[in-house]
Amino acid sequence: MSNFLIREKLSLEDAFFLKEDQILIDKMKQMEKMKKTKEEYTKVSGITNDTVLQKFIELDLEVNLVASMALVPLIEVAWADGKITTEERVVILSCIEKLGVDNKGIELSLIERWLTHRPEPKLLDAWFSYVHGVNERMSPEERKVFEEVLMHDVTRVANASVGKWSFNFGLGKKFSKREKRVIEKLRSAFR
Repeated sequence: MSNFLIREKLSLEDAFFLKEDQILIDKMKQMEKMKKTKEEYTKVSGITNDTVLQKFIELDLEVNLVASMALVPLIEVAWADGKITTEERVVILSCIEKLGVDNKGIELSLIERWLTHRPEPKLLDAWFSYVHGVNERMSPEERKVFEEVLMHDVTRVANASVGKWSFNFGLGKKFSKREKRVIEKLRSAFR
């Protein structure tokens, strides 16, 4: 075989292996990015369940969004009737500090966006994954307290602007039929 052919053969082999190496390097970078993203999700949410973290990645959720998950049920109940009233908005904003949401940063911007534009359904899906992950880390008593605190806040939002089409829903509280459906759906996350 001539030197030219040998060099061409080596050049083609080098190109092939360089391409394969680049594919492997890209996969390693992607895996490292996924690992880092999972670590960031864990840091802001406290969730360590790999399946839940993977779900957050699949849903392509911003890390800051996960930090604001505690407010998603309040937003869902407020949007149940198709719009957020001033009274519902006031109650939601009053919950920000209590839930540990940064009231000056990106998290507040996200919440403001949710208050003016109804979030996509994938946000509620993400919240269910979030609750599943949080529940795994809690004892039954802690889960009960978590549910009670959440339902208390959800109830405050639902009661903020009771309309004429509302009815009693336990303990004399009044909600619209749509709010009742959302509340029941939220409560199912704890079952």
